[in-house]
Amino acid sequence: MNSMDVEVIRTAMVWMDRGHRVVLGTVVRTWGSSPRPPGSLMVIRDDGQVAGSLSGGCIEDDLIDRVKRGELSARLPQPVVYGATAEEAQRFGLPCGGTVQIVLEPLSAGSLLRELLAAIEQHRVTRRRLEMTTGLVALLPSSESDMVQFDGQVLQTVHGPRQRLLIIGGGQLSRYLASMAVMLDFGVTVCDPREEYHEGWAAMEGVTLSRAMPDDLVIAMNLDARSAVVAVTHDPKLDDLALMEALKTPAFYVGALGSRRNNDARRLRLREFDVSQAEAAALRGPVGLNLGGRTPPEIALAVLAEMTAVRHGVPLGGALADWSRSDTACQAVA
Repeated sequence: MNSMDVEVIRTAMVWMDRGHRVVLGTVVRTWGSSPRPPGSLMVIRDDGQVAGSLSGGCIEDDLIDRVKRGELSARLPQPVVYGATAEEAQRFGLPCGGTVQIVLEPLSAGSLLRELLAAIEQHRVTRRRLEMTTGLVALLPSSESDMVQFDGQVLQTVHGPRQRLLIIGGGQLSRYLASMAVMLDFGVTVCDPREEYHEGWAAMEGVTLSRAMPDDLVIAMNLDARSAVVAVTHDPKLDDLALMEALKTPAFYVGALGSRRNNDARRLRLREFDVSQAEAAALRGPVGLNLGGRTPPEIALAVLAEMTAVRHGVPLGGALADWSRSDTACQAVA
């Protein structure tokens, strides 16, 4: 569950506390083109107020009208399908051939939203199980990262903490990386023990500044499979400290700024500090896709584009991932 969906759940709880009737909509299956993926959430209040999105189109308008007219069950969840025909897809603003199946769930204290949020805040990945015939909800531990399963009788969704990004270095590039990553729903931590790079970070929403040594912070953060690390200082005294620990974690992405030659040298250095050959080979450096950009925002875009592809399991190859011509040597910061 990402932070946007967490806010949807929090909004639903506030509305229910105020005495409103609230319906939760969950995208459970899509066919063809669809604006929103399975697992997307929206809540609809009895007076038509909404939070979240299921399609970005007219589906929301139709559901709002149905809730305001009291057409939906006041007790039991029910599935609905939009876009089963070309005429309906056009009516509801879906892409050509798109079909969306949604489960609509009237919310109550038995929906266990408060307990679900508590589990997420404790960084526990949790499976929520909803029985369609009874409306009963159960929360169970899960080893999955993301899952939506619906067989017509039971809806199961997996929720957990959002992705985390640790940036080593507090310079100009880090500011673009951090701000873009926040928009992509990462919880961002910037690590830089150098006092001269601390100014201004306190004002950046969604970003935490750490003054700890990078290796100590990597260990303390207990990085998991939803975590990424990018080192951008060009200073081996900082970057390598973080990388030697990060490469031993389950983090889905560990990368370092610098040319191909510099990163080859970095891998050799890391091998001297109890980093295995396989771990050193997993380092992504030069970091990012080869988009041809040179400015800090362009480099940040390239890094986050590669990170997004890796997170979604998209194979990387061809010209965009080819750094064979990057032979420029970078000087370490004194």
